[in-house]
Amino acid sequence: MARPARIRLAGTIGVTLLCAAAATEAMAQDGAIVLNNQIQLGDVVAGQTLNVVDADEQVTVSTSAQGNSFSGAVENGTITVDSTQEMHGDALATTTMTLGGDTAGRLTATTQAGGNYLAVGAYGADLSVDASQQVTDGEIVAYSTITDDSPRLLAGATVDASAIGNTAALGGDGATVTGTVSQESSATIRAGNLASTQYIPAQAAFSSQAMANAVAVNSDAASNQNLYVRQRSTGDLIESDASANAGNAWDLAGRARASANQAVLQNQGGALIAETDQSNVAQVRAAAITTAYDYGAAEAYARAAGNDVSVGNNDVYVKIDNAQFNSGGVDSTATFSGTNGYDVYVGADAVGNSVTGYACSECAGYLTATNVQTNNGSVTATASTTVVGSARAVITGTNAVGNAATFYVSSPGP
Repeated sequence: MARPARIRLAGTIGVTLLCAAAATEAMAQDGAIVLNNQIQLGDVVAGQTLNVVDADEQVTVSTSAQGNSFSGAVENGTITVDSTQEMHGDALATTTMTLGGDTAGRLTATTQAGGNYLAVGAYGADLSVDASQQVTDGEIVAYSTITDDSPRLLAGATVDASAIGNTAALGGDGATVTGTVSQESSATIRAGNLASTQYIPAQAAFSSQAMANAVAVNSDAASNQNLYVRQRSTGDLIESDASANAGNAWDLAGRARASANQAVLQNQGGALIAETDQSNVAQVRAAAITTAYDYGAAEAYARAAGNDVSVGNNDVYVKIDNAQFNSGGVDSTATFSGTNGYDVYVGADAVGNSVTGYACSECAGYLTATNVQTNNGSVTATASTTVVGSARAVITGTNAVGNAATFYVSSPGP
């Protein structure tokens, strides 16, 4: 069992502790201070096996294995969150589905494995955070499998597999978000999604995602951000595989994404000041395979990235100080094989370091950026497309970039 969270009250807080998942939920009012310390030493395993024949309605499946989890919120007040999370064991989530005959309703399946998770929201309030997340050695693995080659998914499918070492999600409406998020992962991260089916006369998407460290901050309605994000990925491998296969599919997609470090900061209504510091030495690999004998539309897409930063403000002021270092190999592969059909889309993107920053032009936006990027690893993007019979359109593309930086001021859109 993980060490319970320490909470000091400076307002009104309701707390629920879930020891098995090492989880804490807190709702905070004015002037709240939350001190959270979570350590998970053992493995966390979740698994499901389904054997379903001729389902008349939907089939919905959810499997989740999470080491440490903390969530909280503040409304019309302030909250200070001081959080430390450590994951020392493995997290394994598996879903195995055997779907015989006809599945008349839509198939929705989600398989998630995670080391540390932190989520805090502020609504008309101020949020100050000092968060540290660490995943040491071990494995974070999520696998989803549809077996047998015989499923008939008459209403289509949405099947996702996701493995993430550290996740921090912050933001809100009318919020001021300030502080530091530090993430470190030395684990092996794997996500896999294998689908073998016979007939899908509807839209079907099979996706996988693997990341060592992820930070997402999204604030709207007169919000402000001032954050320092530090991410370190030192494991051996970060791997994402998606394989979508059907005898006859109307609209079939296999998508795989793998990233060592990702930070996405979005704001509206105030200033956004961000300092991001990312380093990766792990091998990063994404592979997507889509096959169909007969098809209407078919897609195979893979994206692999060492370090990824996106900072955007639909308002006046953006300041970015970005530093990225990648020495791990980055490899992306997308493959399609089919016989007769209409439209084929195949794409593979790979990047060592990537940063994007933008501000709003209609607000007389102002953007200032300092950017340092170093890539020492190999970057490879490969696409393979085979159509044995006939097709109406075949659209393919590959992009491999060592360092990519894009800064612009534009309209916020509709």
